[in-house]
Amino acid sequence: MRDIQKVLERWGGWAAAEGTQLDWSPVAAGFKSLLPTESKSRLSCCDNDGMIIDSAIATLKRVGRDEEVDLVVLHYMYNVSKSGIARKLKCSEGKIRNQLMIAETFIDACIIMTDAKLEMDAWV
Repeated sequence: MRDIQKVLERWGGWAAAEGTQLDWSPVAAGFKSLLPTESKSRLSCCDNDGMIIDSAIATLKRVGRDEEVDLVVLHYMYNVSKSGIARKLKCSEGKIRNQLMIAETFIDACIIMTDAKLEMDAWV
């Protein structure tokens, strides 16, 4: 069983370095001040894995879960902490954790349903 959080961390490194194929805004409104200014070396995934995960996130967006997509991008691609997101949105960190858990579960289910094999499954 794969650890979807580690998968998404690697996807975030890939998406930040290579760019994602999805058409969402690079920075959600009001979050520009939270983003780090310098880029550090991060774990990444291969292009094939990145595209598979991008596809799963696009499906999440297609079903109308835009808030969850924004949270995934902010947390995994831009490394904004859950507490930082909660402060900016003026809500509880528990709510952010629940929404991220919903998104992570959905993304993992999309990958499982397509029977896709990720190259990083051996490490995560």
